[in-house]
Amino acid sequence: MARTQLATVVTLGVLLGCSGFRLGAHAAKKSWRLQASTLDRIETSVFKTEDLSLSGTQEQIVRGGRDLFPLLKDAFSGIEKIGVIGWGSQAPAQAQNLRDSLEGTGIKVKIGLREGSRSFESARSVGFNEEDDTLGEMFATIKESDLVILLISDAAQAKTYKEIFDAMKSGATLGLSHGFLLGYLDSIGEDFPEDINVIAVCPKGMGPSVRRLYEQGKDVNGAGINSSFAVHKNANGRAGEIALGWAVALGSPFVFQTTMRDEYKSDIYGERGILLGAVHGIVEALFRRYIRDGMSPEDAFKHSAESITGQITKTISTEGILAVYEKFSGDDKVAFQKAYSHAYGPARDVLQEIYDEVASGNEIRSVVMHGDRFADFPMGKIGETYTWKVGEKVRAARTSDADIPLNPFTAGVYVATMMAQIDVLLKGGHSYSECVNESVIEAVDSLCPYMHAKGISHMVDNCSTTARLGSRKWAPRFDYMIEQQAFVAIDNGEGVKADLIEAFENHSVHKAVVECCKLRPPVDISVTAESSVKERENI
Repeated sequence: MARTQLATVVTLGVLLGCSGFRLGAHAAKKSWRLQASTLDRIETSVFKTEDLSLSGTQEQIVRGGRDLFPLLKDAFSGIEKIGVIGWGSQAPAQAQNLRDSLEGTGIKVKIGLREGSRSFESARSVGFNEEDDTLGEMFATIKESDLVILLISDAAQAKTYKEIFDAMKSGATLGLSHGFLLGYLDSIGEDFPEDINVIAVCPKGMGPSVRRLYEQGKDVNGAGINSSFAVHKNANGRAGEIALGWAVALGSPFVFQTTMRDEYKSDIYGERGILLGAVHGIVEALFRRYIRDGMSPEDAFKHSAESITGQITKTISTEGILAVYEKFSGDDKVAFQKAYSHAYGPARDVLQEIYDEVASGNEIRSVVMHGDRFADFPMGKIGETYTWKVGEKVRAARTSDADIPLNPFTAGVYVATMMAQIDVLLKGGHSYSECVNESVIEAVDSLCPYMHAKGISHMVDNCSTTARLGSRKWAPRFDYMIEQQAFVAIDNGEGVKADLIEAFENHSVHKAVVECCKLRPPVDISVTAESSVKERENI
Protein backbone atom coordinates (compact mmCIF):
# COMPACT_ATOMS: atom_id res chain seq x y z
CA MET A 1 0.00 0.00 0.00
CA ALA A 2 1.23 3.46 -0.84
CA ARG A 3 1.82 5.86 2.01
CA THR A 4 -0.30 8.68 0.57
CA GLN A 5 -3.19 8.83 2.97
CA LEU A 6 -6.92 9.36 2.81
CA ALA A 7 -8.58 10.82 5.86
CA THR A 8 -12.28 11.20 6.39
CA VAL A 9 -13.11 14.22 8.52
CA VAL A 10 -16.61 14.96 9.71
CA THR A 11 -17.78 18.19 11.27
CA LEU A 12 -20.38 18.34 13.97
CA GLY A 13 -22.65 19.77 11.29
CA VAL A 14 -23.03 16.34 9.69
CA LEU A 15 -23.61 14.90 13.14
CA LEU A 16 -26.44 17.20 14.11
CA GLY A 17 -28.82 14.28 13.81
CA CYS A 18 -26.93 12.38 16.51
CA SER A 19 -26.42 15.31 18.85
CA GLY A 20 -29.29 17.61 18.04
CA PHE A 21 -31.70 16.12 20.55
CA ARG A 22 -29.30 17.21 23.29
CA LEU A 23 -27.51 20.24 21.90
CA GLY A 24 -30.05 21.95 19.67
CA ALA A 25 -29.65 23.09 16.08
CA HIS A 26 -27.30 25.95 16.92
CA ALA A 27 -24.61 23.49 18.00
CA ALA A 28 -24.35 22.13 14.48
CA LYS A 29 -22.89 25.38 13.25
CA LYS A 30 -19.78 25.01 15.41
CA SER A 31 -16.61 23.90 13.69
CA TRP A 32 -15.86 20.92 15.93
CA ARG A 33 -14.13 18.14 14.03
CA LEU A 34 -13.83 14.43 14.57
CA GLN A 35 -10.88 12.60 13.01
CA ALA A 36 -11.82 9.36 11.34
CA SER A 37 -9.68 6.36 10.59
CA THR A 38 -6.76 7.23 8.33
CA LEU A 39 -6.29 4.85 5.41
CA ASP A 40 -3.51 4.41 2.88
CA ARG A 41 -4.47 4.93 -0.72
CA ILE A 42 -5.19 1.70 -2.56
CA GLU A 43 -2.15 0.59 -4.51
CA THR A 44 -2.71 -2.04 -7.17
CA SER A 45 -1.03 -2.86 -10.45
CA VAL A 46 -3.80 -5.27 -11.44
CA PHE A 47 -7.04 -3.36 -11.01
CA LYS A 48 -8.05 0.24 -11.63
CA THR A 49 -8.88 2.44 -8.67
CA GLU A 50 -11.44 5.21 -8.78
CA ASP A 51 -11.68 8.30 -6.63
CA LEU A 52 -15.12 8.84 -5.19
CA SER A 53 -16.39 12.02 -3.56
CA LEU A 54 -18.88 11.23 -0.80
CA SER A 55 -20.38 14.20 1.02
CA GLY A 56 -17.21 16.25 0.77
CA THR A 57 -14.78 13.45 1.61
CA GLN A 58 -12.50 11.67 -0.85
CA GLU A 59 -12.49 7.89 -0.88
CA GLN A 60 -11.29 5.23 -3.27
CA ILE A 61 -13.04 2.20 -4.67
CA VAL A 62 -12.35 -0.58 -7.10
CA ARG A 63 -15.26 -1.49 -9.36
CA GLY A 64 -15.92 -5.15 -9.98
CA GLY A 65 -17.39 -6.96 -12.97
CA ARG A 66 -17.05 -10.20 -14.87
CA ASP A 67 -14.92 -8.45 -17.45
CA LEU A 68 -12.21 -8.35 -14.76
CA PHE A 69 -12.11 -12.12 -14.21
CA PRO A 70 -9.19 -12.54 -16.68
CA LEU A 71 -7.12 -10.42 -14.27
CA LEU A 72 -7.66 -12.74 -11.32
CA LYS A 73 -4.70 -14.99 -12.09
CA ASP A 74 -2.41 -11.96 -11.80
CA ALA A 75 -4.08 -10.83 -8.57
CA PHE A 76 -3.62 -14.33 -7.13
CA SER A 77 -0.06 -14.71 -8.42
CA GLY A 78 1.75 -17.34 -6.34
CA ILE A 79 -1.48 -18.93 -5.10
CA GLU A 80 -2.21 -22.45 -6.31
CA LYS A 81 -4.78 -23.56 -3.75
CA ILE A 82 -7.45 -21.61 -1.86
CA GLY A 83 -8.82 -23.37 1.21
CA VAL A 84 -12.32 -22.27 2.21
CA ILE A 85 -12.76 -23.43 5.79
CA GLY A 86 -16.31 -24.02 7.04
CA TRP A 87 -19.78 -24.36 5.55
CA GLY A 88 -22.03 -21.87 7.33
CA SER A 89 -23.69 -18.74 5.92
CA GLN A 90 -20.81 -17.38 3.84
CA ALA A 91 -18.73 -20.41 2.87
CA PRO A 92 -21.09 -22.11 0.37
CA ALA A 93 -21.57 -18.85 -1.52
CA GLN A 94 -17.97 -17.69 -1.46
CA ALA A 95 -16.52 -21.09 -2.38
CA GLN A 96 -18.83 -21.48 -5.38
CA ASN A 97 -18.32 -17.92 -6.58
CA LEU A 98 -14.54 -18.29 -6.32
CA ARG A 99 -14.59 -21.62 -8.13
CA ASP A 100 -16.71 -20.23 -10.95
CA SER A 101 -14.73 -17.01 -11.30
CA LEU A 102 -11.36 -18.82 -11.29
CA GLU A 103 -12.35 -21.43 -13.85
CA GLY A 104 -9.50 -21.96 -16.29
CA THR A 105 -6.84 -20.33 -14.10
CA GLY A 106 -5.50 -23.55 -12.60
CA ILE A 107 -6.19 -22.25 -9.09
CA LYS A 108 -7.99 -24.87 -7.02
CA VAL A 109 -10.70 -24.04 -4.48
CA LYS A 110 -10.96 -26.66 -1.73
CA ILE A 111 -13.42 -26.91 1.17
CA GLY A 112 -12.04 -27.84 4.59
CA LEU A 113 -14.42 -29.24 7.23
CA ARG A 114 -14.20 -30.84 10.65
CA GLU A 115 -13.85 -34.61 10.51
CA GLY A 116 -17.34 -36.12 10.61
CA SER A 117 -19.13 -32.84 9.84
CA ARG A 118 -22.63 -33.18 8.43
CA SER A 119 -21.71 -30.46 5.94
CA PHE A 120 -19.61 -32.85 3.84
CA GLU A 121 -22.75 -34.00 2.05
CA SER A 122 -23.89 -30.43 1.39
CA ALA A 123 -20.50 -29.56 -0.09
CA ARG A 124 -20.59 -32.66 -2.30
CA SER A 125 -24.05 -31.69 -3.55
CA VAL A 126 -22.62 -28.59 -5.24
CA GLY A 127 -19.61 -30.26 -6.79
CA PHE A 128 -16.87 -30.33 -4.15
CA ASN A 129 -15.54 -33.83 -3.49
CA GLU A 130 -12.61 -35.81 -2.17
CA GLU A 131 -11.89 -37.51 -5.51
CA ASP A 132 -10.64 -34.32 -7.19
CA ASP A 133 -9.11 -32.88 -4.00
CA THR A 134 -11.67 -30.09 -3.61
CA LEU A 135 -13.01 -31.36 -0.27
CA GLY A 136 -11.15 -32.53 2.80
CA GLU A 137 -10.47 -32.29 6.51
CA MET A 138 -10.12 -28.79 7.94
CA PHE A 139 -6.54 -28.75 9.24
CA ALA A 140 -5.16 -30.79 6.35
CA THR A 141 -6.69 -28.24 3.97
CA ILE A 142 -5.21 -25.34 5.95
CA LYS A 143 -1.73 -26.87 5.83
CA GLU A 144 -1.72 -27.17 2.05
CA SER A 145 -3.45 -23.89 1.12
CA ASP A 146 -1.74 -20.69 0.00
CA LEU A 147 -4.84 -18.64 0.84
CA VAL A 148 -6.90 -19.82 3.81
CA ILE A 149 -10.36 -18.21 3.88
CA LEU A 150 -11.57 -18.88 7.41
CA LEU A 151 -15.38 -18.95 7.49
CA ILE A 152 -16.14 -21.09 10.53
CA SER A 153 -18.23 -19.48 13.27
CA ASP A 154 -16.70 -16.64 15.26
CA ALA A 155 -16.91 -18.63 18.50
CA ALA A 156 -15.14 -21.56 16.82
CA GLN A 157 -12.40 -19.21 15.59
CA ALA A 158 -11.87 -18.02 19.15
CA LYS A 159 -11.56 -21.62 20.33
CA THR A 160 -9.27 -22.95 17.59
CA TYR A 161 -7.17 -19.99 16.45
CA LYS A 162 -3.91 -21.38 17.88
CA GLU A 163 -4.26 -24.65 15.99
CA ILE A 164 -5.21 -22.76 12.84
CA PHE A 165 -2.16 -20.49 13.06
CA ASP A 166 0.10 -23.47 13.72
CA ALA A 167 -1.23 -25.28 10.66
CA MET A 168 -0.67 -22.41 8.22
CA LYS A 169 2.32 -22.34 5.91
CA SER A 170 4.82 -19.54 6.40
CA GLY A 171 4.11 -16.89 3.76
CA ALA A 172 0.49 -17.97 3.30
CA THR A 173 -2.44 -15.58 3.51
CA LEU A 174 -5.18 -15.75 6.13
CA GLY A 175 -8.44 -14.36 4.79
CA LEU A 176 -11.34 -13.37 7.03
CA SER A 177 -14.79 -12.11 6.12
CA HIS A 178 -15.29 -10.53 9.49
CA GLY A 179 -12.94 -8.80 11.92
CA PHE A 180 -14.25 -10.74 14.92
CA LEU A 181 -11.07 -12.76 15.40
CA LEU A 182 -8.97 -9.59 15.59
CA GLY A 183 -11.38 -8.20 18.17
CA TYR A 184 -11.06 -11.37 20.19
CA LEU A 185 -7.25 -11.36 19.98
CA ASP A 186 -7.23 -7.70 21.01
CA SER A 187 -9.34 -8.56 24.04
CA ILE A 188 -6.85 -11.20 25.25
CA GLY A 189 -3.67 -9.38 24.28
CA GLU A 190 -2.62 -11.68 21.44
CA ASP A 191 -1.90 -11.18 17.73
CA PHE A 192 -1.64 -12.96 14.40
CA PRO A 193 1.66 -14.63 13.42
CA GLU A 194 4.22 -12.32 11.82
CA ASP A 195 5.05 -14.58 8.86
CA ILE A 196 1.64 -14.56 7.18
CA ASN A 197 -0.54 -12.01 5.39
CA VAL A 198 -3.79 -11.21 7.17
CA ILE A 199 -6.55 -9.71 5.03
CA ALA A 200 -10.30 -9.31 5.13
CA VAL A 201 -12.92 -9.23 2.40
CA CYS A 202 -16.33 -8.63 3.93
CA PRO A 203 -19.43 -8.89 1.73
CA LYS A 204 -22.17 -6.54 2.90
CA GLY A 205 -24.84 -9.18 2.91
CA MET A 206 -25.65 -12.66 4.15
CA GLY A 207 -24.00 -15.57 2.38
CA PRO A 208 -27.03 -16.71 0.36
CA SER A 209 -27.43 -13.24 -1.12
CA VAL A 210 -23.76 -13.25 -2.18
CA ARG A 211 -24.42 -16.35 -4.28
CA ARG A 212 -27.87 -15.42 -5.54
CA LEU A 213 -26.84 -12.04 -6.93
CA TYR A 214 -23.71 -13.57 -8.47
CA GLU A 215 -25.87 -16.11 -10.30
CA GLN A 216 -28.50 -13.56 -11.27
CA GLY A 217 -25.88 -11.16 -12.66
CA LYS A 218 -24.25 -13.53 -15.13
CA ASP A 219 -25.75 -11.78 -18.15
CA VAL A 220 -25.14 -8.17 -17.09
CA ASN A 221 -21.38 -8.19 -16.44
CA GLY A 222 -21.96 -9.07 -12.86
CA ALA A 223 -24.17 -8.28 -9.98
CA GLY A 224 -23.38 -9.10 -6.43
CA ILE A 225 -22.88 -7.74 -2.94
CA ASN A 226 -20.53 -4.83 -2.24
CA SER A 227 -17.53 -5.72 -0.10
CA SER A 228 -15.11 -3.91 2.12
CA PHE A 229 -11.49 -5.03 2.20
CA ALA A 230 -8.70 -4.56 4.70
CA VAL A 231 -5.02 -5.41 4.86
CA HIS A 232 -4.02 -6.07 8.45
CA LYS A 233 -0.62 -7.70 7.86
CA ASN A 234 1.30 -7.57 4.59
CA ALA A 235 4.13 -10.06 5.07
CA ASN A 236 5.02 -10.57 1.40
CA GLY A 237 3.90 -7.27 -0.14
CA ARG A 238 1.01 -8.85 -2.09
CA ALA A 239 -1.75 -8.83 0.49
CA GLY A 240 -3.64 -5.95 -1.13
CA GLU A 241 -3.74 -7.55 -4.58
CA ILE A 242 -4.94 -10.84 -3.10
CA ALA A 243 -7.71 -9.10 -1.18
CA LEU A 244 -8.91 -7.18 -4.24
CA GLY A 245 -8.79 -10.33 -6.36
CA TRP A 246 -10.86 -12.17 -3.79
CA ALA A 247 -13.47 -9.39 -3.70
CA VAL A 248 -13.73 -9.19 -7.49
CA ALA A 249 -14.01 -12.98 -7.71
CA LEU A 250 -16.95 -12.90 -5.31
CA GLY A 251 -18.77 -10.62 -7.74
CA SER A 252 -18.69 -7.41 -5.70
CA PRO A 253 -19.97 -4.47 -7.79
CA PHE A 254 -17.61 -2.21 -5.88
CA VAL A 255 -15.01 -2.65 -3.18
CA PHE A 256 -14.11 -0.05 -0.57
CA GLN A 257 -11.30 0.05 1.93
CA THR A 258 -11.50 -0.14 5.69
CA THR A 259 -9.39 -1.39 8.58
CA MET A 260 -10.10 -4.70 10.21
CA ARG A 261 -10.88 -2.99 13.52
CA ASP A 262 -13.30 -0.56 11.91
CA GLU A 263 -14.90 -3.50 10.12
CA TYR A 264 -15.68 -5.53 13.20
CA LYS A 265 -16.93 -2.50 15.08
CA SER A 266 -19.27 -1.46 12.28
CA ASP A 267 -20.35 -4.97 11.27
CA ILE A 268 -21.13 -6.51 14.65
CA TYR A 269 -22.78 -3.23 15.63
CA GLY A 270 -24.78 -2.93 12.39
CA GLU A 271 -26.34 -6.38 12.52
CA ARG A 272 -27.55 -5.71 16.06
CA GLY A 273 -28.98 -2.43 14.81
CA ILE A 274 -31.05 -1.59 11.75
CA LEU A 275 -29.86 -4.59 9.72
CA LEU A 276 -31.45 -7.24 11.94
CA GLY A 277 -32.12 -6.54 15.61
CA ALA A 278 -33.58 -3.05 15.37
CA VAL A 279 -35.88 -3.76 12.44
CA HIS A 280 -37.23 -6.82 14.28
CA GLY A 281 -37.96 -4.76 17.39
CA ILE A 282 -39.47 -1.92 15.33
CA VAL A 283 -41.92 -4.25 13.58
CA GLU A 284 -43.06 -5.85 16.83
CA ALA A 285 -43.67 -2.46 18.47
CA LEU A 286 -45.47 -0.96 15.47
CA PHE A 287 -47.64 -4.03 14.92
CA ARG A 288 -48.98 -3.88 18.48
CA ARG A 289 -49.51 -0.12 18.25
CA TYR A 290 -51.52 -0.34 15.05
CA ILE A 291 -53.75 -3.05 16.49
CA ARG A 292 -54.37 -0.82 19.53
CA ASP A 293 -55.26 1.96 17.12
CA GLY A 294 -58.00 -0.23 15.64
CA MET A 295 -56.38 -1.84 12.61
CA SER A 296 -57.07 -5.47 11.80
CA PRO A 297 -54.06 -7.75 12.42
CA GLU A 298 -53.54 -8.11 8.68
CA ASP A 299 -53.56 -4.35 8.10
CA ALA A 300 -51.30 -3.83 11.12
CA PHE A 301 -48.73 -6.16 9.56
CA LYS A 302 -49.04 -4.46 6.18
CA HIS A 303 -48.50 -1.03 7.72
CA SER A 304 -45.51 -2.19 9.80
CA ALA A 305 -43.41 -5.03 8.33
CA GLU A 306 -44.71 -4.88 4.76
CA SER A 307 -44.37 -1.11 4.59
CA ILE A 308 -40.70 -1.39 5.60
CA THR A 309 -39.75 -4.27 3.30
CA GLY A 310 -41.89 -2.97 0.48
CA GLN A 311 -42.16 0.72 -0.29
CA ILE A 312 -39.69 2.13 2.24
CA THR A 313 -36.61 0.02 1.61
CA LYS A 314 -37.18 -0.18 -2.13
CA THR A 315 -37.31 3.60 -2.34
CA ILE A 316 -34.12 3.91 -0.28
CA SER A 317 -32.39 1.32 -2.49
CA THR A 318 -32.83 3.28 -5.70
CA GLU A 319 -33.39 6.90 -4.65
CA GLY A 320 -31.95 7.33 -1.16
CA ILE A 321 -33.23 7.92 2.37
CA LEU A 322 -34.45 11.47 1.83
CA ALA A 323 -36.62 10.31 -1.07
CA VAL A 324 -38.86 8.43 1.37
CA TYR A 325 -39.50 11.62 3.34
CA GLU A 326 -40.12 13.62 0.18
CA LYS A 327 -42.97 11.31 -0.82
CA PHE A 328 -45.08 12.70 2.02
CA SER A 329 -46.99 15.95 2.29
CA GLY A 330 -49.53 17.55 4.62
CA ASP A 331 -50.64 15.41 7.55
CA ASP A 332 -48.54 12.46 6.36
CA LYS A 333 -45.38 14.56 6.51
CA VAL A 334 -46.26 15.68 10.03
CA ALA A 335 -46.83 12.04 11.05
CA PHE A 336 -43.36 11.16 9.72
CA GLN A 337 -41.81 14.11 11.54
CA LYS A 338 -43.43 13.22 14.88
CA ALA A 339 -42.36 9.58 14.61
CA TYR A 340 -38.83 10.59 13.64
CA SER A 341 -38.58 13.22 16.37
CA HIS A 342 -39.39 10.80 19.16
CA ALA A 343 -37.88 7.57 17.83
CA TYR A 344 -34.45 9.02 17.11
CA GLY A 345 -33.35 9.59 20.71
CA PRO A 346 -34.34 6.18 22.14
CA ALA A 347 -32.89 4.40 19.09
CA ARG A 348 -29.67 6.39 19.34
CA ASP A 349 -29.41 5.52 23.03
CA VAL A 350 -29.50 1.77 22.32
CA LEU A 351 -27.26 2.07 19.27
CA GLN A 352 -24.57 3.94 21.15
CA GLU A 353 -24.65 1.28 23.84
CA ILE A 354 -24.25 -1.45 21.22
CA TYR A 355 -21.32 0.35 19.59
CA ASP A 356 -19.62 0.82 22.95
CA GLU A 357 -20.17 -2.83 23.86
CA VAL A 358 -18.64 -3.96 20.57
CA ALA A 359 -15.71 -1.53 20.68
CA SER A 360 -14.87 -2.48 24.27
CA GLY A 361 -14.83 -6.20 23.48
CA ASN A 362 -17.79 -6.95 25.75
CA GLU A 363 -20.04 -8.05 22.90
CA ILE A 364 -17.31 -10.25 21.46
CA ARG A 365 -16.79 -11.96 24.81
CA SER A 366 -20.55 -12.40 25.08
CA VAL A 367 -20.66 -14.28 21.77
CA VAL A 368 -17.84 -16.59 22.85
CA MET A 369 -19.49 -17.29 26.21
CA HIS A 370 -22.82 -17.94 24.54
CA GLY A 371 -21.11 -20.52 22.33
CA ASP A 372 -20.07 -22.35 25.48
CA ARG A 373 -23.73 -22.54 26.56
CA PHE A 374 -25.17 -23.92 23.32
CA ALA A 375 -25.18 -27.52 24.57
CA ASP A 376 -27.48 -26.56 27.44
CA PHE A 377 -29.25 -23.60 25.86
CA PRO A 378 -29.48 -23.89 22.08
CA MET A 379 -30.54 -20.85 20.12
CA GLY A 380 -34.30 -20.37 20.37
CA LYS A 381 -36.66 -19.84 17.48
CA ILE A 382 -37.89 -16.46 16.34
CA GLY A 383 -40.77 -15.75 14.02
CA GLU A 384 -43.27 -17.73 16.07
CA THR A 385 -45.09 -14.78 17.67
CA TYR A 386 -48.54 -13.63 16.64
CA THR A 387 -46.99 -10.84 14.57
CA TRP A 388 -45.19 -13.24 12.25
CA LYS A 389 -48.00 -15.77 12.10
CA VAL A 390 -50.22 -12.98 10.78
CA GLY A 391 -47.40 -12.17 8.38
CA GLU A 392 -47.60 -15.66 6.89
CA LYS A 393 -51.23 -15.02 6.00
CA VAL A 394 -50.47 -11.60 4.56
CA ARG A 395 -47.67 -12.93 2.36
CA ALA A 396 -49.87 -15.80 1.15
CA ALA A 397 -52.52 -13.31 0.07
CA ARG A 398 -50.07 -10.80 -1.46
CA THR A 399 -50.60 -10.32 -5.18
CA SER A 400 -48.53 -7.22 -5.87
CA ASP A 401 -46.01 -5.09 -4.01
CA ALA A 402 -47.71 -2.06 -5.52
CA ASP A 403 -50.59 -2.58 -3.08
CA ILE A 404 -48.34 -2.33 -0.01
CA PRO A 405 -48.97 0.91 1.92
CA LEU A 406 -46.29 3.54 2.48
CA ASN A 407 -47.04 4.36 6.10
CA PRO A 408 -45.55 7.71 7.21
CA PHE A 409 -45.39 6.81 10.90
CA THR A 410 -43.60 3.53 10.14
CA ALA A 411 -41.26 5.37 7.81
CA GLY A 412 -40.47 7.92 10.51
CA VAL A 413 -39.52 5.27 13.07
CA TYR A 414 -37.49 3.19 10.62
CA VAL A 415 -35.63 6.11 9.06
CA ALA A 416 -34.91 7.66 12.48
CA THR A 417 -33.25 4.42 13.57
CA MET A 418 -31.28 4.14 10.34
CA MET A 419 -30.07 7.74 10.68
CA ALA A 420 -29.17 7.21 14.34
CA GLN A 421 -27.11 4.17 13.33
CA ILE A 422 -25.28 6.23 10.70
CA ASP A 423 -24.60 9.02 13.16
CA VAL A 424 -23.06 6.68 15.72
CA LEU A 425 -20.71 5.36 13.04
CA LEU A 426 -19.79 8.86 11.87
CA LYS A 427 -19.06 9.88 15.43
CA GLY A 428 -16.87 6.78 15.72
CA GLY A 429 -14.82 7.96 12.74
CA HIS A 430 -16.02 5.50 10.10
CA SER A 431 -15.91 6.42 6.42
CA TYR A 432 -19.05 7.29 4.51
CA SER A 433 -18.62 4.13 2.42
CA GLU A 434 -18.69 2.04 5.57
CA CYS A 435 -21.58 3.97 7.11
CA VAL A 436 -23.72 3.69 4.00
CA ASN A 437 -22.97 0.04 3.32
CA GLU A 438 -23.35 -1.13 6.94
CA SER A 439 -26.49 0.91 7.66
CA VAL A 440 -28.31 1.29 4.36
CA ILE A 441 -27.26 -0.86 1.40
CA GLU A 442 -26.96 -4.11 3.33
CA ALA A 443 -30.35 -3.52 4.92
CA VAL A 444 -32.31 -2.65 1.79
CA ASP A 445 -30.56 -4.71 -0.91
CA SER A 446 -29.51 -7.89 0.90
CA LEU A 447 -31.44 -8.47 4.12
CA CYS A 448 -34.93 -6.97 3.96
CA PRO A 449 -35.74 -8.87 0.73
CA TYR A 450 -35.46 -12.07 2.77
CA MET A 451 -37.86 -10.79 5.42
CA HIS A 452 -40.20 -9.64 2.66
CA ALA A 453 -40.18 -13.11 1.10
CA LYS A 454 -40.55 -15.35 4.15
CA GLY A 455 -40.47 -13.43 7.42
CA ILE A 456 -38.08 -12.46 10.18
CA SER A 457 -36.52 -15.88 10.80
CA HIS A 458 -35.69 -16.33 7.12
CA MET A 459 -33.73 -13.08 7.24
CA VAL A 460 -32.01 -13.40 10.61
CA ASP A 461 -31.30 -17.11 10.61
CA ASN A 462 -29.60 -17.16 7.23
CA CYS A 463 -26.92 -14.93 8.71
CA SER A 464 -23.93 -15.89 10.84
CA THR A 465 -24.22 -17.30 14.35
CA THR A 466 -22.84 -14.03 15.73
CA ALA A 467 -25.49 -12.05 13.87
CA ARG A 468 -28.28 -14.40 14.94
CA LEU A 469 -27.25 -14.15 18.59
CA GLY A 470 -26.96 -10.38 18.44
CA SER A 471 -30.33 -9.92 16.80
CA ARG A 472 -32.06 -12.00 19.46
CA LYS A 473 -30.27 -10.13 22.23
CA TRP A 474 -30.92 -6.56 21.08
CA ALA A 475 -34.26 -6.70 19.24
CA PRO A 476 -36.21 -6.65 22.53
CA ARG A 477 -34.27 -3.56 23.63
CA PHE A 478 -35.36 -1.63 20.55
CA ASP A 479 -38.93 -2.84 21.00
CA TYR A 480 -38.89 -1.72 24.65
CA MET A 481 -37.29 1.69 24.07
CA ILE A 482 -39.59 2.59 21.17
CA GLU A 483 -42.68 1.45 23.06
CA GLN A 484 -41.75 2.97 26.42
CA GLN A 485 -40.21 6.24 25.24
CA ALA A 486 -41.03 7.16 21.62
CA PHE A 487 -44.66 6.09 21.64
CA VAL A 488 -45.30 7.49 25.11
CA ALA A 489 -43.95 10.90 24.10
CA ILE A 490 -46.14 10.96 21.00
CA ASP A 491 -49.22 9.82 22.91
CA ASN A 492 -48.60 12.52 25.49
CA GLY A 493 -48.94 15.10 22.75
CA GLU A 494 -45.29 16.07 22.34
CA GLY A 495 -44.79 17.68 18.96
CA VAL A 496 -42.24 17.79 16.20
CA LYS A 497 -38.64 18.58 17.18
CA ALA A 498 -37.73 21.13 14.56
CA ASP A 499 -33.98 20.89 15.15
CA LEU A 500 -33.93 17.12 14.56
CA ILE A 501 -36.02 17.45 11.40
CA GLU A 502 -33.79 20.22 10.08
CA ALA A 503 -30.74 18.07 10.84
CA PHE A 504 -32.29 15.15 8.99
CA GLU A 505 -33.26 17.22 5.97
CA ASN A 506 -29.77 18.72 5.64
CA HIS A 507 -27.70 15.70 6.69
CA SER A 508 -24.62 15.20 4.53
CA VAL A 509 -25.09 11.43 4.37
CA HIS A 510 -27.95 11.85 1.89
CA LYS A 511 -25.54 12.80 -0.89
CA ALA A 512 -23.33 9.84 -0.05
CA VAL A 513 -26.30 7.45 -0.20
CA VAL A 514 -27.38 8.80 -3.58
CA GLU A 515 -23.85 8.36 -4.95
CA CYS A 516 -23.74 4.80 -3.66
CA CYS A 517 -27.18 4.13 -5.21
CA LYS A 518 -25.60 4.92 -8.58
CA LEU A 519 -23.14 2.07 -7.97
CA ARG A 520 -25.77 -0.52 -7.08
CA PRO A 521 -25.97 -3.66 -9.24
CA PRO A 522 -28.45 -3.57 -12.14
CA VAL A 523 -30.25 -6.62 -10.74
CA ASP A 524 -32.61 -6.78 -7.76
CA ILE A 525 -32.15 -9.94 -5.74
CA SER A 526 -34.74 -12.65 -6.26
CA VAL A 527 -35.04 -14.71 -3.09
CA THR A 528 -37.33 -17.27 -4.74
CA ALA A 529 -35.32 -17.94 -7.92
CA GLU A 530 -33.51 -21.22 -8.42
CA SER A 531 -30.08 -21.19 -6.80
CA SER A 532 -27.26 -23.57 -5.98
CA VAL A 533 -27.14 -22.13 -2.47
CA LYS A 534 -29.74 -23.41 -0.04
CA GLU A 535 -31.10 -21.16 2.68
CA ARG A 536 -32.00 -22.37 6.14
CA GLU A 537 -35.73 -22.91 6.46
CA ASN A 538 -37.99 -22.86 9.54
CA ILE A 539 -35.18 -22.80 12.09
